[in-house]
Amino acid sequence: MSKRYDFVALGDMLDAAKEIEHILLGMDRDIFDMVRPYQLSVLHLLQTIGEAANRTGEECRREHPEIDWPNIIGLRNRIVHEYRNINFDRVWEIATLEVPKLIAALKLSMPSDPP
Repeated sequence: MSKRYDFVALGDMLDAAKEIEHILLGMDRDIFDMVRPYQLSVLHLLQTIGEAANRTGEECRREHPEIDWPNIIGLRNRIVHEYRNINFDRVWEIATLEVPKLIAALKLSMPSDPP
């Protein structure tokens, strides 16, 4: 994989993570549980993050051990293949606790001078 390809994938991850933050801004868990389009939007964006993570090269992943690559990719696979067994308690936890950490890590991993 090229540095440019990794840069695009990292950017896709960051964009999707920021979109999750935007969707959930000011939202409480009760609203999230009641409004199916919010749930589906967050699931789609988590899937997008995992797909983009899967497109990064091994070198990029080694250079950024602060990003939990296996769990991000694994979550994507679970959403896609086990869609009938989604645990929305875990989705909420990931979206509200882990996504902000991912955003911070991605911002630090993005080169200031793109390839």
